[in-house]
Amino acid sequence: MTLIKISHGRRSFIKTSALAGGGMMIGFSWLASCKPTPEQLLTMPKEWFKINGFLKIGENGVVTIMSPNPEIGQNVKTSMPMIVAEELDVDWKYVVVEQAPLDTSIFNRQLAGGSQSIRHGWEGLRMAGATARQMLKEAAAKAWGVPVSEITTEASMIHHKNSGKSAGYGEMASAAANIEVPKEVKLKDISEYKIIGTSRNNVDGQKIVTGKPLFGLDYKKEGMLIAMIVHPPAFGLKLKSFDDAAAKAMPGIKDVFKIDVYKEGDETQWCDTISFNELVVVVGNTTWEVMNAKKAITCEWEQIKSKEIEVPFFGKTKKISTPSGLENTDDHLAQMIAASKSDATTVRKDGDPEAAFKKATTILERSYTAPFLAHSTLEPMNFFAHVTSEKAELVGPIQTPEFMEKSASTRLGLPIEKIDIQMTRMGGGFGRRLYGHFLIEAAVISQKLNVPIKLIYTREDDMTTGIYRPAYHATYRAALDENKNLLAFHVKTGGVPESSLSANRFPAGAVDNYLAEEWTIMSNVSVGAFRAPGSNFIAGAEQSFLDELAETMGKDPIDLRLELLEKAKTSPIGKDNDYDAERYAGVLQLIKEKSGWGKDLAGLHRGVAAYFCHNTYVAQIVDIEMKDNQPSIQKVTAAVDCGLVINPVAATNLAEGGIIDGIGHGSYSAITLKDGAPQQNNFNTYRLIRHREAPKEIEVHFVDNKKDPTGLGEPLNPPVIGALANALYKATGKRYYDQPFLVDPKLMG
Repeated sequence: MTLIKISHGRRSFIKTSALAGGGMMIGFSWLASCKPTPEQLLTMPKEWFKINGFLKIGENGVVTIMSPNPEIGQNVKTSMPMIVAEELDVDWKYVVVEQAPLDTSIFNRQLAGGSQSIRHGWEGLRMAGATARQMLKEAAAKAWGVPVSEITTEASMIHHKNSGKSAGYGEMASAAANIEVPKEVKLKDISEYKIIGTSRNNVDGQKIVTGKPLFGLDYKKEGMLIAMIVHPPAFGLKLKSFDDAAAKAMPGIKDVFKIDVYKEGDETQWCDTISFNELVVVVGNTTWEVMNAKKAITCEWEQIKSKEIEVPFFGKTKKISTPSGLENTDDHLAQMIAASKSDATTVRKDGDPEAAFKKATTILERSYTAPFLAHSTLEPMNFFAHVTSEKAELVGPIQTPEFMEKSASTRLGLPIEKIDIQMTRMGGGFGRRLYGHFLIEAAVISQKLNVPIKLIYTREDDMTTGIYRPAYHATYRAALDENKNLLAFHVKTGGVPESSLSANRFPAGAVDNYLAEEWTIMSNVSVGAFRAPGSNFIAGAEQSFLDELAETMGKDPIDLRLELLEKAKTSPIGKDNDYDAERYAGVLQLIKEKSGWGKDLAGLHRGVAAYFCHNTYVAQIVDIEMKDNQPSIQKVTAAVDCGLVINPVAATNLAEGGIIDGIGHGSYSAITLKDGAPQQNNFNTYRLIRHREAPKEIEVHFVDNKKDPTGLGEPLNPPVIGALANALYKATGKRYYDQPFLVDPKLMG
């Protein structure tokens, strides 16, 4: 066992005596005289006893565990409570999971982003469970008059072996709720785990498949009206005037008016990114009536003026520049090509790369591009708001509730304690719902009308108003001597309007002469985090280039990577390398073994890639078969080092989803612009992967190293794009440099 001091603050474990029935321990109950049946235990208890902010125990032994972080499909609503339950030593079948309320005084980092929920919650969740278990043991020791050191627990039961006494958790819950929070607790050893590392079904699974109301779009309240928004048709435009006479005369329409989402001078958060601030709002009785009225509004638009603002960004400030003008995809591409040939900002430099390139016998140079991408969430943006002079009740799908709480307080002029944000399950997004302007829009509309409203975006609204994955460009160069030895490596990358460079990642640290440069192009197209930000492009580009470099050097692509990683391990260059070379090599060695790399597989063409991001190491192999001159993905094999796997079935599902998502976006998806207007506005023009195009088989292998867990929501997505490009080359003889690989975006709009 690990002895750990309570480091998250005793405030996190404050107990509510009112919930503990005034501190009276239930000395005799039906639980004490007989072993309860599962049916009896799963009956909702008449009385709950709050042990700490993470859990409460019913008088019949049922345990409610709070899941603190937003649930966006990454299954943290199951996995995070599993960690608490493990240390609590409770039988999982007696556990009820609830979405925790927003409460930053109890819960640390209530945010879904960066694949960090499990990694950041690991210690605190274990501590919450272990603390509750210790308090239950102390309550039993006091009741039985025995040393607490002689008390043991197992599967929701407390035992004293010497006296033969036993009790269920429910019997001791009332007394435990009044035990002083211990200053230190013992955590279980990995060898003692019974829940962590075992597969558990999604706690919302049955509700999802039976259509129970879990998502923001499901939320309803008596007297609620529906609101929709008319956005400018192009980036770079703003509202000049509008005619609402026809819309107001339509059935069911309550009002049409203009709002400013954010007021001039208000302090905004990094997640307040917004495309259009001045909006026309339509409010009515039903979705259908409001949609029709929205079409009847005539608007006049004018071009925006350039502006620059600074916003707080995790303890720093971030400068956001918005230029005027109507932008075009062809112009963006020309600007990126020009930038790639111009001076750029040096981010990292090892050795003397310029001299190495001058004396090189062979220089390999290749450029790669990727377009804007829409998040295309299954559940479009929506939020419920009921704002009065006393409080704001805000309910919906949001990844950043603790930040948007501050924004809502500022915009509505209400103290933060009067802002109540309730999190619903989210129907996809992986980054889109980090940016909560739609929450503020709903709140402002409700405040103006003084009624509860549900704001709903149409699919076209959602897809044409940002917030997109940036458009990217990267140029790679490698210098080789006369014996094909690698002398230098150079990456120069940027984008509209952000760069994807991670200068300290592999192969930094593995090459004596290394140069990493970046540039950016300003744009008024709003962008933000997309599943595995930056990595979702640069990993594919880098891994494609390494594959071509290996071919130029006459080496096996896995062997080349392993040679470079061996150098990074034994004699690393530089001090800021952000990866563990041994763990990186480990996933390559595992996938080489599991996939049978090197064997002749008749009719199959194989591509490999490996990447480190979000604290997790991934290697992947894509197997392609050509059918009627079209590539068909037969199998993807993945090796993953994410430390300890909490819930294997959920981890596998998440890995499979990331793989399919990466293949789909790398092959088919793009947002293109003409005079600032997105040319794709629904799924008939914005191409997503089809069922028949998904891999026929996905095989995921996890490294068993017992290290602390990291994340899985994002790391499987980036490298598969490179593995796919490399497999396509083997299948077709053609290198793929520009995403999407299999569709011409100009034919999609």
